[in-house]
Amino acid sequence: MTRVSSLRFGLVLPAIVLGLGIGHAQSGSGPGYFIPHPKASATSHPAPPRATEVPIQQQQGMPQGGGQPGTEAIPPQKLPPIPQLPALPKENAPPAAVMGVLSVPEVMQQSTAAQGVEKIIEARRQKLAAAAQADQQKWEAEQKVITSEKAKLPKAALATKEQALQREIEEAQVDFHNRNLAIEVSARAALGKIEATLIAVIRQVAQAHGMNLVLHRSQVALNVNGFDISKEVAEHLNKILPSVAVPPAVVPKMAGAPTQK
Repeated sequence: MTRVSSLRFGLVLPAIVLGLGIGHAQSGSGPGYFIPHPKASATSHPAPPRATEVPIQQQQGMPQGGGQPGTEAIPPQKLPPIPQLPALPKENAPPAAVMGVLSVPEVMQQSTAAQGVEKIIEARRQKLAAAAQADQQKWEAEQKVITSEKAKLPKAALATKEQALQREIEEAQVDFHNRNLAIEVSARAALGKIEATLIAVIRQVAQAHGMNLVLHRSQVALNVNGFDISKEVAEHLNKILPSVAVPPAVVPKMAGAPTQK
């Protein structure tokens, strides 16, 4: 199995839209299915604040800071009472939940399109790494030459050579950074196409099973195999999108850089 996880582009679908989307849910034109992000449960329900013990100095009205004058303790503030709001009009209850679970990483590992993207991106990274290694060896050789000429050349000449080598290294580092960034951008573009199709496939499979709530498998502590649609989603994804084109890695132009002809 091709190792797709090394792409490092966070293709765990953020708030995977399953049905007609939040906009449709608000307009009343659809059920508005969605899958929350695996970390959503941790962020959307923060833990209640822990009670803070008031120091003895504050309880007794004593100054803080070792009893020094001018450091009066601030008395604890009480929260205002909770307001009593009128009840809202009764509305229709949500539909009964028909749940499913899904492992996006497992689907991506089985995706032939994602495997193809991984192969192309890894080849580009290896080519860039080889170029960086060759430049590194060249700089080391140039540094040895400069070191060997210390006893022959004046200090000013040696300083000029060292500064020139330093500029060459700094410019190359910026270039390698930009080329690496271009590779990542091209990978994100290709994976974005897979992600968009994956969302549609998840919606399609869920609707076929009558599901209106699909959770990430990592969110579920216990479930039976009948809830899991990962394998079915992967099969449909490979039929609909067996491969995807990876755009070329275009290095962004730096401000002030000469225009290449």
